[in-house]
Amino acid sequence: MKLLYGSGDWGISSIGMMRSIFYAIYLTDVVGLEPRLASFGALIGIVWDAVNDPIIGALSDRLQTRWGRRRPFLLWFAIPFGLSFIILWSAPDWNSQVALLTYVTLSFMLSDTLTTLVSVPFLSLTPELTPDYDERTTLTSFRSVFQLIGALSMVIAAPAIVDRVLLEGGSQQQGFMLVGAIFGFIGAIPLLLIGWFVRETSTAEQQQSLPFREAVNAAWGNIPFRFAVGLHMLNWSAVDMVAVAFPYFLLYWVAQGDLLASIQIFGFDLAYESAFFGVLMTVCILFVPFWLWVSKVRNKREAYAVGMMFWVAVSFLMYTIQPGQTTYLLVIAALAGIGVSAAYTLPDAIFADVIEWDELRTGRRREGIFYGIRTLIRKLTGALVIFITLQLLGWSGYVSPPDGVVRFAQSDSALQMIRLLVSPFGAVLLSGTIILAWLFPLSREQYTRIQKLLEQRRGRPTV
Repeated sequence: MKLLYGSGDWGISSIGMMRSIFYAIYLTDVVGLEPRLASFGALIGIVWDAVNDPIIGALSDRLQTRWGRRRPFLLWFAIPFGLSFIILWSAPDWNSQVALLTYVTLSFMLSDTLTTLVSVPFLSLTPELTPDYDERTTLTSFRSVFQLIGALSMVIAAPAIVDRVLLEGGSQQQGFMLVGAIFGFIGAIPLLLIGWFVRETSTAEQQQSLPFREAVNAAWGNIPFRFAVGLHMLNWSAVDMVAVAFPYFLLYWVAQGDLLASIQIFGFDLAYESAFFGVLMTVCILFVPFWLWVSKVRNKREAYAVGMMFWVAVSFLMYTIQPGQTTYLLVIAALAGIGVSAAYTLPDAIFADVIEWDELRTGRRREGIFYGIRTLIRKLTGALVIFITLQLLGWSGYVSPPDGVVRFAQSDSALQMIRLLVSPFGAVLLSGTIILAWLFPLSREQYTRIQKLLEQRRGRPTV
């Protein structure tokens, strides 16, 4: 069951990873949108979907079928979710910037909404599969492994596929669409299987749901939730900023504008993106058991804080990478992977514990509301981060390369902005997560006391 549930994050992670890393540079360098204009398309699309997240969460809380509350969403929307990923990379060859902006915005909205329809119910299953503190960490570790493997396969395969299409006379657009078709199909299958076979086993007895607005207010009154959602928001905002800026950093700073530049690893010529993110994600996967061990020896919040401290230090080192320093680049990638592993593994395990705190206070279980609100805040801040990143690129003098070129240089001001985005700016965001982790009010001991109180309440005879 753990293995099957964890596999669901393959599709969500791989598709999300490609969108996080390559979508911005796709809009500017393939579609040809001016960065500041492209930022509005990303902002509108993500805000649209973010508004739907808590609504879908509430719907999954209230839905009552013989298949459970969450599984029907996976059965209904897994296949459309996969198909929408092809549409996301299918911008037509139009000359009008406004028409292109309209198309990419609508396609982004469609893809992102279908992602929410599977991701929020999927994530809401986590606390319903087991109430045990350490079992939840183990469960999220299975998810994290598949999440990281999916991301690893994407960052290695996507640039390689696009480059292969280019070398065979095709266009970057065709390469991105091929990647979308492959990973959309692969990503939909595990979610469909989870819908068929996974059972919701530890859900409390269903009670009448609160009105949506009242439920949101009640959720916000949960103090641990505020800390957990703030931690999650800063964690992924930093990841978003680095993910958006790093392809520009690799292409225009390290590779000096050579679109087909490669790094040889173990006899294989890999694109810069494949090599850097491949090393980073490999180390991420290898360190998942380490962070799981640290969280069991100490606490999840302490393990996470230590991981973020390490990542902040490595983030500042990224600024010291110089053009052509491929060996140093890969060393930094490996070091960054240690901290990124904690960022991928532990926030969801921390967040799951707020559900029982809420149940103790209210007598209700509202996983969908909590995960929906968390996703809402995360996507709103993510949209803002992407908007600001692309705006800064545009104001720094970034120029989209002409069609068909394989080598193009950016101005010194644009290069300086790219370097700032991948290093000190992201490190500042990560520093906030360290503070929130240390202040998070639920330790292992406190969570155990909550569980005992809930067991006493559940065992009390009905009067």
